[in-house]
Amino acid sequence: MITGIKGIRLRRATAVAVTSGALLATGALTAAPAQAVTAPSIVAKGGFVMNNANAATLYGKAADTRRSTGSTTKIMTAKVVLAQSNLNLDAKVTIQKAYSDYVVKNNASQAHLIVGDKVTVRQLLYGLMLPSGCDAAYALADKFGSGSTRAARVKSFIGKMNTAAKNLGLKNTHFDSFDGIGNGSNYSTPRDLTKIASSAMKSATFRTIVKTKSYTAKTVTKTGSTRTMNPWKNTNGLLSSYSGTIGVKTGSGPEAKYCLVFAATRNGKTVIGTVLASSSIAQREADAKKLLNYGFAKLG
Repeated sequence: MITGIKGIRLRRATAVAVTSGALLATGALTAAPAQAVTAPSIVAKGGFVMNNANAATLYGKAADTRRSTGSTTKIMTAKVVLAQSNLNLDAKVTIQKAYSDYVVKNNASQAHLIVGDKVTVRQLLYGLMLPSGCDAAYALADKFGSGSTRAARVKSFIGKMNTAAKNLGLKNTHFDSFDGIGNGSNYSTPRDLTKIASSAMKSATFRTIVKTKSYTAKTVTKTGSTRTMNPWKNTNGLLSSYSGTIGVKTGSGPEAKYCLVFAATRNGKTVIGTVLASSSIAQREADAKKLLNYGFAKLG
């Protein structure tokens, strides 16, 4: 009698243990709940990541602190160009000496555009976003601003950049340049820049450009012959080092330090974000990868 009871108890205990084991095993296969993912530590002074589908915040570090943005400014330059009504991407722009003089004077990153060459708007956008050409930025501002003088056109174009920021409801963004070489009041925040990039990514042309690693432009010279430019290489190292990367833009400068606006898609989900004022090119990429991994882990 006693043996029988003990036997039943043992069988029950075994059954409970097996059931618990099954639960543990199942638990191991289930994705950890979102709150269990540990937020990463980044070197960049500011960072922000959101779910591109619904703009839900996934991470923030000084996300609303205004900082110099360097060449990440050019995301808005491209967005303004692509928003022009009846835009002809194949329209040709003649490269002026002023654009060349400007990059030399500022020791700025350039697409090495040749004075007198005719370059299409599409090519200028590649020259703007891949090698971060300030000469291409100047050409686009001159082309798409309005006014009778170059200075007036540039001022008008920068006005369009600020209007676009206002239309996105951004309170912590202001541009005083078309390329990020500011005059003291060119700033944004990790959150605002991420929103600008997310909006720009709605353009198929923009998406195609920012995920391109290398582009070779064929321009038309003064004499009408074809010039094959040296390939423009994309400065965004994530395109080669982080699976699923689809953009967006690097930036750097004495004040801005090292910046990166980034986006990647995995399993049909897109995470988009920004790091501002990191300590080096390698570090801004390491920061961005940490934030992308964290964003995807949060989305599950």
